[in-house]
Amino acid sequence: MKILSVILARGGSKGIPSKNIVELNGKPLISYTIEASLQSNVDETWVSTDSSEIASVSSTYGASVIDRPSEISTDTSQSEEALLHAAHDSEFDVVVFIQPTSPLIKSEDINKGLKMMDKYDSVFSVTKEHWIPRWTMDVKPFEWEINNRPMRQDKPETYIENGAFYITKRKNLLESKLRYSGKIGVVEMPLSRSFQIDTLDDLNLINTIIRGNE
Repeated sequence: MKILSVILARGGSKGIPSKNIVELNGKPLISYTIEASLQSNVDETWVSTDSSEIASVSSTYGASVIDRPSEISTDTSQSEEALLHAAHDSEFDVVVFIQPTSPLIKSEDINKGLKMMDKYDSVFSVTKEHWIPRWTMDVKPFEWEINNRPMRQDKPETYIENGAFYITKRKNLLESKLRYSGKIGVVEMPLSRSFQIDTLDDLNLINTIIRGNE
């Protein structure tokens, strides 16, 4: 069984300029997910990008590069478009889609998911959440009543996609055109490693976490 990882890294980030290669504790952001992939049981690690700068950095850290066409590298492009582009150009059995904005991922997270692929068609990373009262943006209770506030222990726990990685079989990806389909399982990761970098506040927070773990 051939296992391929694909890290999707567009060059056109707006929230944080050049986000995918922004410095995080002295290293480019994308290097963390590349290293996690290389240290895992994945056979080949690829970065799909439309940016020559990201391609150069990725190669430096040991990843191969897929040149992503500009028409599937826009702000409205879906990740599945780039995954399908990679799937049509490569022969493999299982693909691990890793998001470069999740630098706290570890190789053992990926390996845990890969071990599940004999039972599932797809798996993805999650973190467990206890119920908390949520409010809409116009300050109204979201899916609960203000005069009948539930006790936390009376509400079921739920899983939240933490966005770190998704694993699926190539045939399922080609047939469904989705990152997960068929029989789906989950890999639970601790909240402390489930943060994604989308804003400068996220970047500062994860910088602090990494330095605290050194």
